[in-house]
Amino acid sequence: MSREFTRQLPATDAEALRSRRGSLSQRLHIDPILLLLILLLGVSSLFILYSASSRHMDMLLRQSGSFALGLVCMWMIAQFDPRDLMRWILPAYGIGLALLVVVDIMGHNAMGATRWIAIPGLPRFQPAELMKILMPATIAWYLSQNSLPPTLKQVMVSLGLLAAPFVLVVRQPDLGTALLILASGLFVLFAAGLRWRWIISAVAAAVPAALFMWQFVMHDYQKRRVLTFLDPESDPLGSGWNIIQSKAAIGSGGIFGKGWLAGTQSHLDFLPESHTDFIIAVLGEEFGLVGISLLLFCYLLLIARGLIIAVKAQTLFGKLLAAGLTLTFFVYVFVNIGMVSGLLPVVGVPLPFISYGGTHLVTLMIGFGLLMGIHTHRKWMVSE
Repeated sequence: MSREFTRQLPATDAEALRSRRGSLSQRLHIDPILLLLILLLGVSSLFILYSASSRHMDMLLRQSGSFALGLVCMWMIAQFDPRDLMRWILPAYGIGLALLVVVDIMGHNAMGATRWIAIPGLPRFQPAELMKILMPATIAWYLSQNSLPPTLKQVMVSLGLLAAPFVLVVRQPDLGTALLILASGLFVLFAAGLRWRWIISAVAAAVPAALFMWQFVMHDYQKRRVLTFLDPESDPLGSGWNIIQSKAAIGSGGIFGKGWLAGTQSHLDFLPESHTDFIIAVLGEEFGLVGISLLLFCYLLLIARGLIIAVKAQTLFGKLLAAGLTLTFFVYVFVNIGMVSGLLPVVGVPLPFISYGGTHLVTLMIGFGLLMGIHTHRKWMVSE
């Protein structure tokens, strides 16, 4: 539109033109609400991690670097129109599977598990974390090529796409991450309008599937975790130690907590893995019920914003991917808090944005970058 024609526009039309061009945040492809919540969680995590790691500055600096890298990756991913990214999803899925095969053949072993690829001169990384993003994107890409609700054939193809990374991650062994990958794909199927009779059938099949996994898939330490979940007091100095100490830490915090850096369970080394899987126990001990409630409120706002983005998405692919990513994030939070409080078995799932770890943090922020891209690459209407 020429400048001369723009001058002839009435005031209301000029405002409509500016609306179509979008605000600064829209042009930068940033969702201010998501960015504010992520920054709040990221800064809060550094305070909690400083205490949980017994004032370990090296760990704090590494986490800060991972968070900064995650912000850059989030912004870069948000610049791409999700419709343009669709052409790269299938090759990326193939690369992700290939990396999982590399881990299975020659991966780096640590703490009895082979989950990482270590390249000399570079930080080691965990390919399974990338599949948490690639899996829902792949299922959303496949289902968006067809009419919905999905047919039985489409469901079976989707389950086939899910099965390969699930089996490879279970072999590492990393049952917690494998279940999250499985859930991320199943949530996309659910959002696509999966028929309820199939959902009920799947729930009914869960019992024999669980028995099969117990007998032929699960390792001895995983079985002990389930038995400990059912009765933590059966082995209070062994497999039940983590849950008992975690609940003691959370309970001792009371309403307002003991104060920052004043926790005893983590600082006296009663609480294991206090900087990773059990970091919320440190938060509960030092900041009490108030601190945990504020954290849960931030998570609730993030999940609500993600679901709003899914509803407002203008493409089927965007709707399915946004819904899958958001519901998977909910599972992250639910599983971690559930296992730390003794409501679920311990499966080694970190607390999003709070637990120490580079790969899972960067991967998480890439997912939110996709959400921002879905929201900000819409065709902006005058009413907005």
